[in-house]
Amino acid sequence: MYQLLDVSKGFLEACGIKESDVVADFTMGNGYDTEYLCRKVPCGKVYAFDIQAQAVENTKKRLAKAGLDNAVIIHDSHAKALEYIKEPIKAGMFNLGYLPGGDKTIHTMRESTMPAINAAISLLQKGGIVVINVYPGHEEGCLEGEMLLEELSKLSRFEYCVTHLRIINSPDAPFIIAVERYDK
Repeated sequence: MYQLLDVSKGFLEACGIKESDVVADFTMGNGYDTEYLCRKVPCGKVYAFDIQAQAVENTKKRLAKAGLDNAVIIHDSHAKALEYIKEPIKAGMFNLGYLPGGDKTIHTMRESTMPAINAAISLLQKGGIVVINVYPGHEEGCLEGEMLLEELSKLSRFEYCVTHLRIINSPDAPFIIAVERYDK
């Protein structure tokens, strides 16, 4: 059986991230994806967002322990990405839901998720990708997933390839949506 985050990273690997690229972790959580991205772009930059102070602290500690200093840690909503990122990005990651090990009443919401994903897509350079891990096992996660599938299906097939990867015999299992901007 596949591991969601391994498959997500496979999408990122396939887009050809270079050491000097600019990328973003739109939901830094405990900093695992931020660390992964920092290692992918040691001469580049990683923008990392989270609204929770605990996520910011966890990520800062993780990066310091790993000796990584190429992240811009942003304690703010990913919906405000365009206020912080003023350059094209090669890749972006979203892990929707709540902070693992944290307060499950604090989680991503449709009202901020869609503007954040729209911002990420608008920032994508040609050949770039945004990978979204959706967790439909709770009510808001289910509604987020439905909204994303509906909205992202409207993107031009001439500009973007939108992929949906799901385990079809487990409706509550997490799934992936990847939005790749064509290199034309």
